[in-house]
Amino acid sequence: MSFPATDTRQDLRLVPAALACWLAALAGLLLGWWTAVVAGLASAVLAGLVLWRARDRPRVLGAAAAALLVLGLVAAGPVAWRIRDAQQDSLRAEAAQGLPAVLRVVVAERPKPVRGAGYADRQAGARSVVLAADVRTASVDGRPVPSSGRVLLLAPVAHWAALLPGQEVTVPGLLMPPRGPDLTVAVLSVRGPPGEAGPAPWWQRTAASLRAGLHDLCQALPDEPAGLLPGLVLGDTSGLSPRVEQEFVTAGLAHLTAVSGGNLAVACGAVLLLLRLLRLGPRLSAVAAGACLAGFLVLVGPEPSVLRAGVMAAVALLALALGRQGSALPALAFAVCLLVVVDPAMATDFGFALSVCATAGLVLLAPRWAGGLIRRGVPPGVAEGLAIPLAAFLVTAPVLAGMAGSVSLVSVLTNVLAAPVVAPATVLGVLATVTGPWWPGAGEFLVHLADPEARWLITVARHGARAPGAVIAWPGGWWGGLLAAAVLAALVLAARLRRVRVLMAVLAAGALLVLVPVRVLAPSWPPRNWAMVECDVGQGDAVVLATAEPGRAVVVDTGPEPGPVDECLHRLAVDRIPLVVLSHLHADHIGGLASVFDGREVGGIAVGPGRAPEWAWRQVAAEAARQAVPLVELNPGERLAWPGLALDVLGPRYVPARTAGQDGTAVNNSSVVLRGETAAGRVMLTGDVELAAQADLLADIGDLKAEVLKVPHHGSRYSLPSFLAAVAPRVALVSVGAGNTYGHPNKSTVDTLTALGALVTRTDVDGDTAVVTDTAGPAVARRGEPRGPPRR
Repeated sequence: MSFPATDTRQDLRLVPAALACWLAALAGLLLGWWTAVVAGLASAVLAGLVLWRARDRPRVLGAAAAALLVLGLVAAGPVAWRIRDAQQDSLRAEAAQGLPAVLRVVVAERPKPVRGAGYADRQAGARSVVLAADVRTASVDGRPVPSSGRVLLLAPVAHWAALLPGQEVTVPGLLMPPRGPDLTVAVLSVRGPPGEAGPAPWWQRTAASLRAGLHDLCQALPDEPAGLLPGLVLGDTSGLSPRVEQEFVTAGLAHLTAVSGGNLAVACGAVLLLLRLLRLGPRLSAVAAGACLAGFLVLVGPEPSVLRAGVMAAVALLALALGRQGSALPALAFAVCLLVVVDPAMATDFGFALSVCATAGLVLLAPRWAGGLIRRGVPPGVAEGLAIPLAAFLVTAPVLAGMAGSVSLVSVLTNVLAAPVVAPATVLGVLATVTGPWWPGAGEFLVHLADPEARWLITVARHGARAPGAVIAWPGGWWGGLLAAAVLAALVLAARLRRVRVLMAVLAAGALLVLVPVRVLAPSWPPRNWAMVECDVGQGDAVVLATAEPGRAVVVDTGPEPGPVDECLHRLAVDRIPLVVLSHLHADHIGGLASVFDGREVGGIAVGPGRAPEWAWRQVAAEAARQAVPLVELNPGERLAWPGLALDVLGPRYVPARTAGQDGTAVNNSSVVLRGETAAGRVMLTGDVELAAQADLLADIGDLKAEVLKVPHHGSRYSLPSFLAAVAPRVALVSVGAGNTYGHPNKSTVDTLTALGALVTRTDVDGDTAVVTDTAGPAVARRGEPRGPPRR
C-alpha cells in the first residue's frame, strides 16, 4: 500500500450523515427504538438549520447538511421502524417464557462452529454451531405466531454444519430470549437435524465446493498452516487450532483471519494490475474487478466487515468506470450509511466497528504520519510500513479493548513483521481456490508456495504472544472501549507538546531499561530449584517433574487442549522429556499431547491398563505412531528412575475388564497413581481417582504419606477424608479451570485439606504453581497469571 505525498485533504461531506445514522441506530438498539426517532429527527432539524443559515456559504457545507438531513429522516423513519419491529416481534415475547416451537426459516449466514475444550469422555472441538436465520412461519407450543424476525439457532454440528445461506428448513427446538442488542428476536436451541431442507442457490453450492476444495488442498500441509491458510484467504477458521487462534488474538493479528477490506483490496488489486499490464481500458478493468469482487463476496459470506469493504470497493470501481477520481473516505461513509440503513444491527457489531475504524485510520492518519516520517528522512517503504500498523492500532485499540477486555502491546510490531507476507499468501490462496477444482496439481503447488508465508505468520504470532507483558487487562464492554478511546486521545493530544513528547520518550526508555532486564534477562519464572510444577491448563491436569539434569523433565498428563502445556514447558525451558505419562484417557488429560512434542525430544508415552474411552485410546495410539515413540503400559509395582527423580506405580489396583460403555467414574478410578521421590520430597500424583480407587489404595498400600499431593479429580467432592489423612500432605495442588461449571474444587475437600495443615493452591487463582526445595521442607512459588474461563 502506498500513499501519495500530497494526499492529505479528504472529502468530509458524507461523514456527519454516516455518524448520525450510525449513532441513531446504535441508540435505538441499546436504549429503545424511540431513541432512534429522537436522534434522527434531531439530526434532521440541525441539518435544516444549517441549510437555512448557510444559503450564502460554500456549497460543501450545504451538501454536507443536505446529506445529514436525508440520513436523519431515514434514521427516524425506516431504521427506527425496523428496530421497532424487532423489539416488538411476537416471537420475542414467547421466547421470554422458554416455550417449545417449530419454525420454518431461511438460513441467512454460514454456520459458525462453537469450539469447546475436551473434558471427561467428550472430545475437544466443535460440538455445536451458531447460525442466523429469517423466520417465515412460527408455531409456539402448538399455536401459530406471526413473526418475520431474525432468530439465532444453536444446533448440533453433525447435522447443521453443511447448511448454506438461502436454504429453507423446518426447525423444532426450545425458545430462549436473545442476549445481544441487535435485531435477533429469539434464540432457538435445536437438538435434532433440520427438517424438510430446501435447495441452496447454485452460487452458494459453488462457493461451498470451492471452500471445501481449498481445505482438501491444504491437507498436504502440516496441521497449523493447513488450518491457517483458509482463514487468511476466506476467513474460514473451522480448521484453525485453538492454540493458533488464541496466539493470533494475543499478538494482535486476529484481523488477518477475519476477511475484510485487505483481502478484497488484494484480490481486486491483483486483477486490476494484471489488466493494466495487458493495457486494457479502465472500464473493462473495472468490470472485471467488479466480477472478482462479487465472486469473492459470495465465496467468503456476508460478514459485516466484508459487506463494508464490498460496498466501498464497488463505489471505487464505479468511479473508475466513470473516469472519476474517487476518495476513500466518501466511499467509507457511503458504505456505513447504506449498510446501517439496510441492516441496523450493523451498528452494534464489533466486527463492523473494527473494520470501519481501521479503514478510517488508514485513510486519515496513515498518509499523514508516513509523509511526516518521509520528511524526516525515513525511506518511503519503511515509513509506510510503520505508519499503517501504528494508525490501525491507534484507532482500533478502543474497539478491541471493549470487545476482548484486553489490549495487545505487541500488535504494532507483529503487524509490521507480518505485513510483507499477507498479500502473497492471500493471492496464492485465492488462485489455489479457483484452480484446484479444475487442475488439482496446480492448486496443490500453489498451496505449497503459500506454506512458508503461513508458517512465518504463525511464528510471528507465537513469539509475539510469548513476549513478556504482550497483553494487559482492560475493562470490557462499551465503557471499557470509551475509556480506552479517552486515554488514547489524551496521549495523542499530549504528544503534540514537545516537552510531553520528551517526557513520554524518557518514560518509555526507562521502562525498557527496567522491565526488559527484569522480565527477560532475569525472569521471575521459573523459580530456582523447582522440583514439580502444576501447569495452569484450564479445566484439566498437567504436571512437570524435574530431573537432576537441566532441561529434562517427566510430564504427567497434558491438559484439555494443545497450547497451554506447551507454553508451560517453554517457560520451564524443558526440551527433553524421557516419558509422558497419561494417568487415564479422559480428554482433559490427553488433549494437549501433540503440543508436548513441539520442538522437544520425547522418549515415550506411558498409559495405564485402561482403554476407555475408545476414541481417546485410538487418538493416543495414533499420536505415538505418528511421532515414532513407544507406547508402554504401566502396572502397579513398577518403578521408574532418572537422576534426581524416581516414580513408583501404586495404582490402579483394579480395572474393569469391559472397556466399552464405561462411565466416567470407572475411567477415573482406572487412573495411574504415582508416588515420586523428588528433591522437594515425596509427591503423590493421583489422576482423577474417586472413592472406590482411594479405598483400594488405603487397603493395599501401607504407607501413603507424601509431602505434596496432586489433589484427585480437580478437588471434587469424591475424596475420602481418610485417604487425604493417610497422605497427610504439607502442600496440596488443585488443578482447576477458572469459572468452571463442575463445582471444582469442592469446599468440603478444601476444608479437609486445610484442617490437615496443608497449604492448598489452585491454578485458577495462582496460575502455574511450582514446588521448590527448601531447608524447612517443600515450598510453593506461584506464577500468578491464571488462564481465563474455559471455552464452552
